[in-house]
This record gives sequence, structure tokens and C-alpha cells, in this order.
Amino acid sequence: MPPPPPPLLLAAAVLASAAAALADPPPPPSPTPWPERFHAVLFTNLTQTSGGGKLQMTDLYYDWPGGRNLNLVAGQLSGAPVYDVEWPHGPSYYFDSASCRTLLLPVGILPPDWLAAGAAYLGREAVDGFDCHVWTKVDFIWYYEDVVTHRPVRWNFYTGRSI
Repeated sequence: MPPPPPPLLLAAAVLASAAAALADPPPPPSPTPWPERFHAVLFTNLTQTSGGGKLQMTDLYYDWPGGRNLNLVAGQLSGAPVYDVEWPHGPSYYFDSASCRTLLLPVGILPPDWLAAGAAYLGREAVDGFDCHVWTKVDFIWYYEDVVTHRPVRWNFYTGRSI
């Protein structure tokens, strides 16, 4: 059996290894693209926004290949839902049993990989019991993704709106 290395040589090897680890930190994680089609139930808290003061539940039906996104928005205590139909080229139609209005937005439906370009990784944060990776994009939205399952946990919009 060979003799153990001298303590000074061993200490130098450990220090060199630690220095190499500090010099090359691991790259930040990449956000997971959404599935091309999915259904999700979202809870929106508008209590902290101006003119808010309410909670909502939304059934979101996302269909990227079909070029459509449908949100069925129900207030916590209100009766009839509001429907929000979004299309890829920008228009959104909000309607209920009594009215319909159109919004033309500069962005249509978000593609599954919408965070791949231009998002900045902010680190990790605990949110509602989930250990999350956090990204921001164009100082408009903060996106929280579960570290283990890679599922979305929360979106925070610059307006104070949280989903």
C-alpha cells in the first residue's frame, strides 16, 4: 500500500479544487417549456391592485398548435363567468351573457418556450411550500417554476396581479 500524500500536498489539491469550483459557477437553469396543450386551474388575487379587491378562479385551456387560449374566469362570489378567448395574432375577446369587448394586444398567445429568450434568472425562492426557480422577463412578469416537477407555481405581473 502506498504511503498517504504529505499533508501540504493534500491541502494544495483541496484548495485548487475549491478555487476551480468558485471560478466556474454552474450555469443558471433553463425554464421548462410548457406542453403544447394543457388545462390549468389558476387562482388570481386582485386584492392588492388598484380597483381590485377580489379573488378569481380561472380555468385556462391552452392550445398552441390550434392557435387559441381560452380562460373561463369566475369571481369568488359572483355568478356568471367571463370568457376570455385569445388568438395568436393579438386580439382577445372578453364576453359574458350580457356584453362583449375586444382588446388588441401587441402579443398574442405565449409560445410554449416564451421564457427561452430574454428572461433573466433571479435565483430560488420558497413560494407556498414549493422550492422555485424564479425568472423575470422585460420587467413585466416574474415566473416561478417548481424545482422538482418543473411545473408553474406562480406568475406575478408588474400591475401587482398574482396568478
